[in-house]
Amino acid sequence: MMYVWLCPIVAAVIFYIYRAGYVYFDRRAKLSLSKGDASTHDSLPQASRWPLGLDLLVLTLRASDELRLMEFFLDNFRKLGNTFQQVIGPNTSIFTIEPANVETLLLSNAKDWGLGFRRTIFFPLLGDGIFLQEGEAWKHSRDILRPHFYHRHYENLDIYRPHVDSLLEAIDSDVATSATNIIDIEPLFFRLTLDVTTEFLFGESVLSQRPISSVTSHDFEEAFDTAQSISTKRLRFQKLYWLVEGKRLREACSTIHQFADRIINKTLTNSANDSDAGNRLPFISTIAQHYPDRDVLRGQAINILTAGRDSTATFLSWTFFHLVRYPSAMTKLRAEVSQVDETAAPLTRADLLRLTYLQNVMREVLRLHPPVPLISRTALRDTILPTGGGADGRSPILVPEGMSVLYSAYCIQRRPDLYGMDAEMFRPERWDEEPLRSRDATHRGWTFLPFGGGPRTCLGMDFSLTEGAYAIVRILQRFPSIRIPTDEPVQVTGHERQTVTISLKPADGCRVDLGKE
Repeated sequence: MMYVWLCPIVAAVIFYIYRAGYVYFDRRAKLSLSKGDASTHDSLPQASRWPLGLDLLVLTLRASDELRLMEFFLDNFRKLGNTFQQVIGPNTSIFTIEPANVETLLLSNAKDWGLGFRRTIFFPLLGDGIFLQEGEAWKHSRDILRPHFYHRHYENLDIYRPHVDSLLEAIDSDVATSATNIIDIEPLFFRLTLDVTTEFLFGESVLSQRPISSVTSHDFEEAFDTAQSISTKRLRFQKLYWLVEGKRLREACSTIHQFADRIINKTLTNSANDSDAGNRLPFISTIAQHYPDRDVLRGQAINILTAGRDSTATFLSWTFFHLVRYPSAMTKLRAEVSQVDETAAPLTRADLLRLTYLQNVMREVLRLHPPVPLISRTALRDTILPTGGGADGRSPILVPEGMSVLYSAYCIQRRPDLYGMDAEMFRPERWDEEPLRSRDATHRGWTFLPFGGGPRTCLGMDFSLTEGAYAIVRILQRFPSIRIPTDEPVQVTGHERQTVTISLKPADGCRVDLGKE
C-alpha cells in the first residue's frame, strides 16, 4: 500500500509511451501513403546494439580520443553498407555515402533541408555569417560576397606573393634555429593563410609570420583553435551540446571577437579616409555598406577568416604530408615545377592551372582529405532520400521532420567502387585515367565534393586552391630536396592520426626534412 501513490505516475508514463508510439506509427503510415513505396528509416542497418546507442557513444568517443574518428566512420560504412542509421541518446540520424542522396540534400531537393543544430552549436564562434545563414539571408550574403571572389581580383597572384615570401623566410629561420634540418611546417601554413586572408578581407595583413607580429594575433590563433575544437565536440552531442565546456568556449569566443572588432574598426576608420581620396575600398568596407550592424559584420568577417585560414592551411599540410611519403609523386612534381621560371615573367593563376601534374596532386589530396569531412542536414519537413533503403539498399527512405542526415565526403571519396581498389592510396595518376578523366569536373557525379556542392558550394574554393598551388610551387623551388625525416614513424594512408574540428588536419603536424646542407 505504501507505493499506491506511484500508480498514477506509472499510468501516466505508460499512457505517454503508448500515445507517443501511436502518434509515431500513425504519422509514419500517413507518410508512407503520401510518399509511395518507400522504406522507413528504422528499417536501415543499425550502428548500435545497446539501448540509447551507449555502445556507439563509447566507441565514437574512443575513436575521437585516439584521433581516428573518420576511419571509425569509414569502418561503419564498410560493415553496414552505404546508408545506415545511428542512434545516440535522444538523437537519431542517417549516415549516407550514396551520391544520389547527396545530390538530393545539396541540390534537387535542398528546400526540404536545413542546417539544424549546426547553427545553434557554431553560432557562438561564427556568428550570423554566410556559413550559418539560410533562406533569403543566405542568398543575400551570397550575392554580396560572390563578386569579391572573381578570379580577376587575384589572377596576377600579387595578394599571395609577399606572404609566400614571408613563409619561405620563416622556414629558413626555423631551420637556422634548429639543430637539424627538420621542422614542423604545419603552423607556418596557418600563419600564411591568416596573413593572406586578413589582407584580402581588410586590405592590410596582420603579418603573423613576421617576428614583429603582435601577441594579439597569436592569442587569436590559439583561441580560434580552442573554439573550433569545443564546437566540434558539441556537435557530436547534438541536443545535449550545452553540457560541453561552455565557459571555456565563451572565453575563446570573446578573444576572437575582440580581435575581429579591433581590426574591423581600424579598417573602417582608414576606409573613410581612403574613400575621400578616391581609393578602392577593402573587402570588409564594401560588406559594411550592406551590413551596418556590427555583430553581423563581425560574423561575416569571421566566417571568411575561418574558410580562408583553415581550409588552405590543412590542404597544404596534407599535401606535403603525402608528397614526402610518396617519392615517385614528389619526383614527378619537382620535374614539372622545375620548368617554371618566375624570373622570366611573374607566375599567374593561368600558369598554375597549366601545371597538370600539380593539379592532379591537388585533386588527390582533396580526395583523401577534404577540408570538411562530414556535413549534416536536418529535414525541415517530412521528406525522402531517393536510395539506400529496403532489402537491396536501393529503395527510397522516409525521413521525418527534424531528423538529421549526414554525408561524408571523406568516406565517399575513398569508396573502392568509385576510385579503384587502391582508393586508400595517394596516387595522383588516377586523375588521368578513366572514368575520372571524363567525369563532370564540377562535382564528378556527386562523388568528389571537397568543397560541397550545389548552391552552397564554397565561394572561396578557387581563391584557396590558387593560394595553395602557388605556395607548393614556391616551396619546391626553394627546397628541391625536401623529404620525410628518417625518424618519422610510418603512417599508412587511411590510418593517419587526424584532428577533426571545422577542418581535418594531421594530428601530429607535418614534419619535413628540408634537406639543406
